[in-house]
This record gives sequence, C-alpha cells and structure tokens, in this order.
Amino acid sequence: MSKASDDKMLDNLQHDTFQYFLHESNPRNGLVKDKTAPHWPASIAAVGLALAAYPVGVECGYLSRADAVQRTLATLRFFHDSPQGTQSDATGYKGFYYHFLDMDTGRRVWNCELSTIDSTFLLAGGLTAAAYFTGNAEGEREIRDLADALYRRADWVWAQHGGKTVTHGWTPEKGFIPYRWEGYDEALLLYVLGLGSPTHALSADSYPAWAATYVWKHIYGIEFLYAGPLFIHQLSHIWLDLRDIQDAPMRAKDSNYFENSRRATRAQQEYSIRNPQDYTGYSEQCWGVTASDGPGPTNRKIDGVERTFYDYLARGVPFGPDDGTISPWAVVSSLPFAPDIVIPTIAYFDRMELRIDNPYGFKATYNPTYPVKTSNKYGWVSPWHFGINQGPIVLMIENYRSGMLWDLMRACGYIRDGLRRADFQGGWLAQADQEHAAPRAQPAEGDGR
Repeated sequence: MSKASDDKMLDNLQHDTFQYFLHESNPRNGLVKDKTAPHWPASIAAVGLALAAYPVGVECGYLSRADAVQRTLATLRFFHDSPQGTQSDATGYKGFYYHFLDMDTGRRVWNCELSTIDSTFLLAGGLTAAAYFTGNAEGEREIRDLADALYRRADWVWAQHGGKTVTHGWTPEKGFIPYRWEGYDEALLLYVLGLGSPTHALSADSYPAWAATYVWKHIYGIEFLYAGPLFIHQLSHIWLDLRDIQDAPMRAKDSNYFENSRRATRAQQEYSIRNPQDYTGYSEQCWGVTASDGPGPTNRKIDGVERTFYDYLARGVPFGPDDGTISPWAVVSSLPFAPDIVIPTIAYFDRMELRIDNPYGFKATYNPTYPVKTSNKYGWVSPWHFGINQGPIVLMIENYRSGMLWDLMRACGYIRDGLRRADFQGGWLAQADQEHAAPRAQPAEGDGR
C-alpha cells in the first residue's frame, strides 16, 4: 500500500470510530455507554476517553468547537455536581467515581466498585479538555475551572488506605478492595496523576513501591518489562509522552517505557507467527491479544483438541490465557510504537468483513478458531463495540500522526509534577525544567513595558 492509501485507511478508521462518542452518549450529562448492548450503563473510563477525543474531533473536523465545548461542559458539570458520599447509589466518593453508572440518572449500578483506575482515565480526560480549551470564552474558562476542581478533589491519600500503593477501589458495603496497584500495569498514569496532586498527593514512597515488583523477561530474543495483555503497554501512553524520559527502573535498563511498548508489540507479533497453540488465522499480519470480549465461557473439542474459550477476560501472551481471540483495537493502539508492523495488520483487518454493518469501525474482537455457523469466513465476531476500545483507536492514531495528546499533556503542570515526583528525568522533561528555570528577560530601559 502507498502512504496515501495508508493515510486514507487511518482517516476512515479514526472517523468511524469517533462516531461512537457522538451517538452512544447522553448529551444531558455526557455519560458514554460502556458497550452497545441494549440498556447498558456508562463506563467512567469511556467518558474520560470521550473527553480526550473531543479535541481530536474538533481538529479533524468531526464536530464543531462549539459542540465539543457543550459536550465537555455537560460532562464536567455532571461529575462536579453529582452526589459524592457513602450512600450505595451515589455517583462517587472522595473525588473518585463508580466504575459503571446509569446512563440517565448517573447513579451507581450493579453494586460496582469505586474504581481508582477508571477514575484516573476520567480525570485525565478532564485535564485534556482543560489543556485544549484555552480560549477566553465563558464556556472554555468553565471547562478549565471544572476540570481543575475535579482533579483537586480526588483524595489519593485516602485511596492508599494506610499502605504505600493504591488500592483498586472501594465499595460502601465492604470497604476497600484487598487488591492494590503493584507491579507493571496500566496504573502508571494513576501514580503520575496521584503524585502530581496539589491537594491530596500520594506519598513519595508510593511509586517505588509500585515498581518494586516489576518483572523483566527475555522472550523471542526480546527483553522487556513484561505484561501479557497488550493494553497495559498502551493506555498510559495515550496521555503520557514517555519517549526519551526515564524513571529509575528504566535508567537501570537503559530503556524507556515507549521503547518497552515497542518491544512488547513485536513480541505479540512474534507469538502469532510462531502460533504455539495452533489457533486458526494467527500470522504475521493477524495478531493482537489483550483484555477483550470473547465467545465463551465454554469448552469445545475441535479437530480432536479440547479447547477452552472465555468471555470477557484479560488475555495475554505468550503465557496466556489465550483462546484464539484477536482484538483489532489493540493492534491500532500500538501504532505509535511500531507502525511498520501495525499498519500492514490494520490493512489486513480492513480487508476483512469485520466492518460490514458496523457504524463504529472494527468490532471489538473475533475468533476464527471458535466453531460457529456464520456467513463470515472469519468465524465468531463480537456483536458489540466497547467505549474503552474505541477511545484508544482515535487517540493513538492521533498521537502517531501529530502527537496531539502528548503535546497537550506536556503542557499540563500536574503531569510534569507527577513525572518529576516519580523521578522521571531527561528528554522533554529536562527541557521543560530548563525553560521554567530560565530567568525572564528584563525590559530594556525606556522599553515602555
């Protein structure tokens, strides 16, 4: 394919994927559906991704600036004014929010947890909006004020629950969830935001405690900080420009998190080339294993082999679990790291029948190994789109093309403070420090300033 055809392919995919946030949201409160199933609730992570995607939509001409301001204000006003407290049907507590909310009322559903990581993505979306809408119009000023107030309200110290690391969450019925964010995972962004807080900052020992249980592996001749699901190597990178800046673990390995994600992406492709479990379709241009929807749960004997298939699960390679389910969105989200192998794979997916009658681009997952009667020669296809899949496609295509999200977040003082307190050094962060420390030029005598 030529560069022009590649660009057109990415244009179409980004445009169609973005439509999810226009049509699967409630304009009155800004809530965004977790997935397209009937009567499904909102996901606060999907809301955060929508807030980050609206500026991209403006720049790409998918919606007007005025419409984006209106949508953003509706969202931020709702979360700012929604009930915070210990009641079981509140929207949040201590500046954090419940994972799933009713699309109309905005109240907690399913007795779900107050989620620290999903609240992180919501707050990051608000900070993106504040960094983009810098105009003097009343609506844009209000966006900045609301996003700042929401971020300052989050009580990260409370979320530590007396420990060094941050808990996964809390419920009014049982209190804090016993699991904590420890070891390499999607919580890199969580710790940066928590450390950057001017009001309830995480303790200085929280980040070293999180990183203390890192596991480095050497797989297929590639050494990298290991996490099996591909999304772990991607989600924090939507907002954090981690090229050429290093924390202590990365300095010790003479690497950085961007390079680490590039290596993890290549390891994913190599796993599919080798295809050790002999799943149908895995190849150099067909890969992408991550947390995703699936055809299970069930066991089926296929060609004499007993196979287990899962429903929604954090799949990972090469150590599993893996059931032959491929996630196109996870490949697209690695575009900035390894475009040379990602673009041909996107083109492969684009030639498939996965986009027929799909208004929002690629469906979440498919599994050609799973035995199902279908006219689609590629086998089982998820019937749904998921907001948390749609956002990374839109945003990582944009980071690949223009670095827009990275540019916006590098200008956010909270992000810079959080990175510094996590002991990141070098690269653009060092340059920002130098620019901040440089004395301002004094006006010459008689200058009139």
